[in-house]
Amino acid sequence: MSEFSMGDAMKNFLQKSRLKNGLKTAQLEDVWREIVGEVIAKYTDKIQIINQKLFIRTSNGPLKNELLYQRSQIIERINEKMGRDTITEVVIN
Repeated sequence: MSEFSMGDAMKNFLQKSRLKNGLKTAQLEDVWREIVGEVIAKYTDKIQIINQKLFIRTSNGPLKNELLYQRSQIIERINEKMGRDTITEVVIN
């Protein structure tokens, strides 16, 4: 029987479970203001990561357009802050 550290066991469990998306969303919520700035964060109603897709919800029309133009920069900043390939696509509602 092989031995695993508690950290390795937890990483293995999280990689195989559905909790992974929730944990990444929680991490993103912690750094969201830093990534997009104070104004955008203020008018963002909800952010969520599901299967490497970032879902952003806002009721502010001009902000939606701005976010659409900045999708690639958002992906780049999030992946830089949270780790490679955290996000591959941004969906704005």
